[in-house]
Amino acid sequence: MSSDKCALLLVDIQNDFCEGGSLAVPQSDAIFPVVNEWISKARQEGWEMIASRDWHPVDHVSFVQRDGPWPVHCVQDTRGAEFHPAIDLPSDAVRVSKGTAFDTDAYSAFDGTQLDSYLQRHGIGSLYVAGLALDVCVRATVVDAVRLGFSVNLIVDGTYAVDSASAPEVLDELAGLGVSLQY
Repeated sequence: MSSDKCALLLVDIQNDFCEGGSLAVPQSDAIFPVVNEWISKARQEGWEMIASRDWHPVDHVSFVQRDGPWPVHCVQDTRGAEFHPAIDLPSDAVRVSKGTAFDTDAYSAFDGTQLDSYLQRHGIGSLYVAGLALDVCVRATVVDAVRLGFSVNLIVDGTYAVDSASAPEVLDELAGLGVSLQY
């Protein structure tokens, strides 16, 4: 991307992925102060803010009842699918819904959402990314962003993995793709 405009991309910071949720990421509550600090920075800098969310229909293909890998989570219009109230998500943040079809899963915020077109239309070339979970949807989103030509900065303290043992490997993989790890 040739533009130097930035956006903050918050991946799936929803009740079901946070502590107490049906698919809670361990230590997820620790991201809130970090994420809110970056939201404040994005506001001050005039960056676009985008928040992706799983927005699954009932009986989604990713659920264990359908032989998927995950418990029921982020079902459309449920409390579990709502953005966590501890993040200061502005009302004008762009919401991107993924995983909305019964028989197709989506891990990346770019998967079937046309997010790349939106970012290109707005001249955004650089993304700062935080959210849940590092080893699943954050990883998939970052990999796609790099593949699509965006400059990506991962806010390391703003993400945790479902499997904490996998975090160093995921961070190494992303750094190897040219992602800047922000500590």
